[in-house]
Amino acid sequence: METNRRDFLKVAGATAGVTMLSCSFLPAPVASAQDHTAIPMAESPWDQVPAILAKIVPPTFPNVRFDITAYGAKDDGKTKNTEAFRKAVEACSAAGGGQVVVPKGTFLTGAITLLSNVNLHVSEGATILFSTDPKDFPLVYTRWQGIECMNFSSFIYARKAENIAITGPGLIDGQGPSGPWFDYDGKRQPDWEQLQKQAVDNRPVADRKFGMGHYLKPNMITLYECRNVLVEGVQLRNSAMWNVHPVLCSNVTIRDIFVYSRGGMVDGCDPEASQYVHITGCRFDCGDDGIAIKAGRDIDGRRVGVASENIVIENCSFEGRWGALTVGSEMSGGVRNVFFQDCTVKKGSSYKPFHVLYIKTNKRRGGTVENIHARRIKATDVDREAIMVTLNYSLTGPGYGPIVNPRVQNITADGFTVNGVKKTAVTLDGLDESHIRNVAISNSTFTNVTTAKPSIKNADGTKFTNVTINGKKV
Repeated sequence: METNRRDFLKVAGATAGVTMLSCSFLPAPVASAQDHTAIPMAESPWDQVPAILAKIVPPTFPNVRFDITAYGAKDDGKTKNTEAFRKAVEACSAAGGGQVVVPKGTFLTGAITLLSNVNLHVSEGATILFSTDPKDFPLVYTRWQGIECMNFSSFIYARKAENIAITGPGLIDGQGPSGPWFDYDGKRQPDWEQLQKQAVDNRPVADRKFGMGHYLKPNMITLYECRNVLVEGVQLRNSAMWNVHPVLCSNVTIRDIFVYSRGGMVDGCDPEASQYVHITGCRFDCGDDGIAIKAGRDIDGRRVGVASENIVIENCSFEGRWGALTVGSEMSGGVRNVFFQDCTVKKGSSYKPFHVLYIKTNKRRGGTVENIHARRIKATDVDREAIMVTLNYSLTGPGYGPIVNPRVQNITADGFTVNGVKKTAVTLDGLDESHIRNVAISNSTFTNVTTAKPSIKNADGTKFTNVTINGKKV
């Protein structure tokens, strides 16, 4: 399976006009307690951004429209239109592509499966309203918190498709708080433990069956092993779990979307084991992380062994809880070459942000996080640490899987302006067995910080240049 996945991404990159990095996706060697030699970083990592963006090309579609009402869809908000969506998508793909149009009105449906060359267009005044009946979301091949399995289809799902899009300006409403999904949070633990155990036992993914009768809730949008992807303009509201989840995808553009979600496990956007991703002009008002970059969990993430890399995030507004930009905690395939610039982080309608930049992992993850760069970030009302890097995140549960220490290195933060931090401006929390290496913070101002002194533990090569905290130079 590992070879197939790597071959897919190689072909995907070539098809999209993308040059893939010539590197192995195998986990990097773990630093020992004695191996904390600094690794030199590129002098100007930001010089890579124009070349990365040049390789991210959104798909285009024939000017042919397939209105769902022509396939029997009713806009009364009560009739289930699952079959009408299916017929419209299949007709559009079979004809060589175009727009599946959702016109003005409210259209109730079960899961929607996209096919190649289809742009699902949600018109002004249109709402896709997802069913609250779990039976309307059949079993599909997916990942649940970084582990591959068969589970409920996401509300919108695609696998091994190319040239696909979801565009706006209409509303996609998951009805997460109205259905049974949030009740699943209190019931999921036995299923979650079983899935982790199946991964450690290397049980075939086809035999890791959940869905009906189980309690691992679905995401709003999962695009699995797809290439040439566009999500643009839509409003996403009331997801059951993560909102936009590209997995093992290449050439992905996510722009000008607004995500509003409440509760736990409702991240805004989670690129996972995906390459060449551009997220721009988006607004995230979420009960969990705004953007969380992932790459598989523990032994299963290392089995698949595909990294998230060459990701550019810019001109976004973060108004939710937890991290604005988060890496992890599922990062076992590796995360590298992430660029985060010109964004604002602030209190939203319900939540204060916990962190501006949050990198989290633990002793079972393995893998490497490296070359994470952030600049020109403005933030206010941070409820925990502004910059938090920890290798001691949430080592809980039944203890399935071996200890495989991760590596975290080469992180820069430049031009941060942060006013109001409840804990520390900077906390670096490494392991005795694997130190955080080469964190450089420059040209930044942190004011109204409760604990002025940065907290640095098991971190080597940390550098502060022209940084002030509460008016004092660090």
